[in-house]
Amino acid sequence: MLLENSLLHAEFLAVDTETNGLSRERCELTEIGAVLVGGGELHDRWGSLVGVSAPLTAGIQRFTGISQAMVDQAASPEVVLPELARRLRGRVLVAHSARFDAGVLRQAFARAGLDWADPPVLCTVAMARRLAPLQERRGLAPLADALGIEVGVTHRALPDAELCAQVFCALFKRLCAHAPTVGDAVALLAPRRRASRTRRPAAAGTRLRRPVERRPDLRALPRGPGVYVFRDADGRPLYVGKSVDVRTRARSHFTSGAAWTAQAESVDCEPTESDLGALLLEHRLLRALKPPANVKGVREPDGRVYLRCRLDIAFPILEVAREPAAGNAVCIGPVRGRAAAVELVEQLNSLFGLRHCGRTLRRRDWPSVYGQMGRCLSPCLGDLDPNLYRERLEAALRPFFDTRDGGRALLRHVDDQLAHAVAGQRFERAAVLRRRRERLAALLARLGGVVRAVHAGSRLVVAPHPSAVGRGDAFWIVGGRVVDRAGLAVARLEVAERTAEALRAAGPPRRELGAWLAPHELAEVRLVGAWLAGNDGARTLELDPVPSAGRLTAFLAGAGP
Repeated sequence: MLLENSLLHAEFLAVDTETNGLSRERCELTEIGAVLVGGGELHDRWGSLVGVSAPLTAGIQRFTGISQAMVDQAASPEVVLPELARRLRGRVLVAHSARFDAGVLRQAFARAGLDWADPPVLCTVAMARRLAPLQERRGLAPLADALGIEVGVTHRALPDAELCAQVFCALFKRLCAHAPTVGDAVALLAPRRRASRTRRPAAAGTRLRRPVERRPDLRALPRGPGVYVFRDADGRPLYVGKSVDVRTRARSHFTSGAAWTAQAESVDCEPTESDLGALLLEHRLLRALKPPANVKGVREPDGRVYLRCRLDIAFPILEVAREPAAGNAVCIGPVRGRAAAVELVEQLNSLFGLRHCGRTLRRRDWPSVYGQMGRCLSPCLGDLDPNLYRERLEAALRPFFDTRDGGRALLRHVDDQLAHAVAGQRFERAAVLRRRRERLAALLARLGGVVRAVHAGSRLVVAPHPSAVGRGDAFWIVGGRVVDRAGLAVARLEVAERTAEALRAAGPPRRELGAWLAPHELAEVRLVGAWLAGNDGARTLELDPVPSAGRLTAFLAGAGP
């Protein structure tokens, strides 16, 4: 029996159908495409237009590219369908959204007076849902593109059948890992329904036993880093997690007493080559799936803050906050130590004459205390040129995004002012600047690491594998955002092309003071920044100016743990 055959040795026929776009009884085939798949490779291809009885609408002709003249000259279903039946004999039907295609074919066979063999059916949408859960879009073309398959012509039967076959081959190894036989694969991908909770009353004297808890099969989960998704009987996500040892972490949930584990029927996993890769995938999957058991959401990095300046207010101020600012702003960090960050803001305000008050600018009839001491330009008096304040603000922030180390650039700026004061024999001013420099150096040492603006420059970062030497993930970070990611094995082969594409997608370097961050990007920018600030094992290569292909290759070649 076909269902008992080994999945590795079975033959599959990837099929796609085009119709006249009408529903139910009025639905008619206009084209069929079929591709034979065996051993994970594509073999014979066959396709045919099919004649219809009712005229095609103008909309469906534009959508599919199949004109009325083409179907008028095509063979009838009674001629075309037997050839499809011959090709399906002894094989498994594969289709994208297979329920639709199988229904269309069943109806077409019945209308033509032919017997439908009712072969086993595998759906590539269901395969993606269970075997590649991190792919948010499961349409045929987006899914193929996400799997690295080149997409050409769409909405024609044979090209779509070939694309479906390629998607099936890309996911075939994962399917074989979960299902040894054709029947197991059909059962794995079939929609699951909840069992009825109606219980028959126990007979008198019968001792009721607590049902044994069923657990998903966790043996196929990897021992390395990755992201996992527990799902219920209907395939709905229950919990998303990440770990550097996925199998051990997934097992631990069933000893924690969490209520959702009683509903868990299956688990999907996407392995990564680094902890940062797992963090990013977990964050994106939490945003996409919103599983009910993740009540606390993404774990927030502790103890790190940002120096930020929102440029959408009059006479902008520097402030310290736990998150970067959305919109047009300059965000510096993350740095560890809120008290040191607050004092650094005060030092910058006094050094460059920026205002020390809050966002709301209260009008005054006389200068504030800072204004009287000469440490503020006093825009609150209402007579300050905004351009002068903007120049001072830019002078305060420019060191943090014009160079690779903002703290060192800030100290150089103070050194220049100190030398200028000494040259002008303003010794009192020089003494003040000398004390301020010493204090700034102490504050920057307490903050630790490189203090720079989030959007400063572009970087290629390698995050090492937690246990395997020579493995890891490569990340292209532009403007604080991860614009591309690849395992080191792939990155070494494509580093020049991926680097050029990442920089091209980001556009030309910004010369304005601030950069724009959308609200939904803040959490990921903060997550990446905190990981980089707290992991000395990550290697970084600046991409401004763009290194040569040889330099990029050499960097990745030596980027082990």
